[in-house]
Amino acid sequence: QVQLLESGGGLVQAGESLRLSCAASGSILRVNVWGWYRQAPGKERELVASITNVGSTNYGDFVKGRFTISRNIAVNTVYLRMNSLKPDDTAVYFCNARLQGSSWDNYWGRGTQVTVSS
Repeated sequence: QVQLLESGGGLVQAGESLRLSCAASGSILRVNVWGWYRQAPGKERELVASITNVGSTNYGDFVKGRFTISRNIAVNTVYLRMNSLKPDDTAVYFCNARLQGSSWDNYWGRGTQVTVSS
């Protein structure tokens, strides 16, 4: 069974940085797209960043060059480096992967909390 496990969240002050990691485990043949999403209280889940199997990236408009998504194919792990964090970045950050295990499917992690204080 495939699982995604996020790590790296925490409490930081405005202007500081965090690096999130998400490792996929289980029987995985290939990952097509990795994504990071976030959901703040009372708001809908939104895309933060995504990266494809060929390295194409896409970012939410609010990122404005502050975040960088990357992946290590060899260990089925995706990262999100977040710089210049703002209080508005406070949310639960979820990892997502469209991958091929026993079949192609879309998987979500349980999320990691990021809190940015002013």
